[in-house]
Amino acid sequence: MTKSSPSSDKALSHGGDWNFELLQEYDQEIGKIAREFGLDTYPNQIEVISSEQMLDAYASVGLPISYTHWSYGKEFIRNEEGYRRGMRGLAYELVINSDPCIAYLMEDNSMPMQALVIAHACYGHNSFFKGNYLFKQWTSADAIVDYMVFARKYIFECEQKYGIDRVEETIDACHALMDHGVDRFHRPSPLSAFDELQRQHERAEHARKQYDDIWRTLPKKAKREDEAGKVDKERFPPEPQENLLYFIEKYSPTLETWQREIVRIVRKLAQYFYPQGMTKVMNEGWATFWHYTLLNTMYDRGLVDDGFMFEVLQSHTNVVMQPGFDSRYYSGINPYALGFSMMRDIRRICENPDDEDRHWFPDIAGSDWRETLDFAMRNYKDESFIGQFLSPKLIREFHLFAIADIQKDEHLRVAAIHDEEGYREVRRLLSRQYNRDMLVPDIQVYKYDHMGDRSLTLRYNRLRERPLTEDAAEVLKHLSLLWGFEVKMEVFDDKEGVVDEMVVQSARQMRH
Repeated sequence: MTKSSPSSDKALSHGGDWNFELLQEYDQEIGKIAREFGLDTYPNQIEVISSEQMLDAYASVGLPISYTHWSYGKEFIRNEEGYRRGMRGLAYELVINSDPCIAYLMEDNSMPMQALVIAHACYGHNSFFKGNYLFKQWTSADAIVDYMVFARKYIFECEQKYGIDRVEETIDACHALMDHGVDRFHRPSPLSAFDELQRQHERAEHARKQYDDIWRTLPKKAKREDEAGKVDKERFPPEPQENLLYFIEKYSPTLETWQREIVRIVRKLAQYFYPQGMTKVMNEGWATFWHYTLLNTMYDRGLVDDGFMFEVLQSHTNVVMQPGFDSRYYSGINPYALGFSMMRDIRRICENPDDEDRHWFPDIAGSDWRETLDFAMRNYKDESFIGQFLSPKLIREFHLFAIADIQKDEHLRVAAIHDEEGYREVRRLLSRQYNRDMLVPDIQVYKYDHMGDRSLTLRYNRLRERPLTEDAAEVLKHLSLLWGFEVKMEVFDDKEGVVDEMVVQSARQMRH
């Protein structure tokens, strides 16, 4: 905020009251400034909703048009209790990665907070959704709303036809496997509600034509033998498969057609949220940087008054606060704090570089900050963004250093301090914490005995001797429910081979 107070003659409003005409006027002015800075966005669709509707939207993972499920109701109650006790505010945004971009404003917000949400969501997140390579490659912004309407309708029809309990049981199992239901290495097919309906009809017709009741009277064949009379032991699939939900959808021996469709719906939803998990720091940092920049520009031009900016800056400061490690509120590094600080630091390096900046960032020191920030937004994810742009200055400001906690060593060791080698090590280690492989266990389909007992073998590729948590047993039960036959999980180590295994005979029985 500038030191001198601008004239309030041009201010769009005074005080906290708002109406729809005023919202539109603020949106037009913020959009005008955003275009001056070169932000490219989808068209905006702004919806004003009640606090209860916002809680409902929070509960359904940010998709108010999603299918119904008991877990959303549980989340609603948890959020509502916290909100009623004043433990959390709902002044911030809920925005859908769609075309047009749908942003929700809560009717209880004051005018400064409505403007902050418009700047943050409608121009910050919106431009990130449209520009970042992960969202462009892995999501279909123009189709997600129609697809979720289709999914909601289809699951409702399944509940009417097959019973709520069976549908919920299937969705529960799919939700347990959502982290293992994404394609990381090839682009998924675009979403289309029309194509999904067409594909359903084609699959049902194909199944009808292939079905002949006479085959049920034939005796079961033994395992297929090759010409030499030996059992065919060729492993299927030929290569391990990481997308468990896709493999279940295609090859589960027991799922009915409607259950396969539900698996597909949950898999598509997991794919939709995949980029958001990879860009939390960047996405929130970008949106926070731009609401701060856009609203300060409005203040500099006299479009908002001091009272407006005091309220905005109070909320902004709370959002970007980084609690200390010994604070009761500490829960790791605040993505808003780190992302916003890195965006501002990049601008500083571009506009006012010092000798240290020129040494560490020779390619961007003194460059056009808008072009540099835009390039970073479009071409990086959290892991690579931190690994490329985290500066020694920010490492010092966040008081970051590295401690080596090696199991075989009796004492902890400070492994990286504030020198050149230490800065590089801290940056490398911090970026690794945002590597998806460090957060989600590497579990792949290793073998499907399709010619034998139809058992399924998974492999957990152990990373740095990390054991599976107790949750693995429950997840394996959900998988066995979808598969219908024995499911085995092998714990595989690169040096030692298979070191342990877990077997589920059915959804209710398990042995080691």
